Amino acid sequence: MEKNMSLTKMLEVAVKAADSKRAEDIVALDLQGVSMFTDALLIMDAPSNRQVLAITQEIVDKMQEAGFTLRQHEGRDNGEWVVLDFGDLTVHVFKEEMRNFYGLEQLWAAKSQPIDIQEWLIED
Repeated sequence: MEKNMSLTKMLEVAVKAADSKRAEDIVALDLQGVSMFTDALLIMDAPSNRQVLAITQEIVDKMQEAGFTLRQHEGRDNGEWVVLDFGDLTVHVFKEEMRNFYGLEQLWAAKSQPIDIQEWLIED
């Protein structure tokens, strides 16, 4: 990933927030030069609607504390699949079955590069 410090900071804040609420299988994809709507995707899942919503709220809170603006959101009313648009970063929080059904990573696999986020995850 080209070193965009703002994007790197956004990813760090969002990954740490998601991980603190036990988001599962967190994946980041670099879409710079590929997508016109975002530079990176952050994708994760949780086993229940309640946990999806808790993860979502934590990400929104921590991103706003860090000075990033939530431009748009979708799906916060049901907790099946929530999309958070922070401009350069788009976050997808899925209920596990929905993530498997839509296969967002596979959709972007050929055109994106994975972003290493391991340094921001707490080891179990």
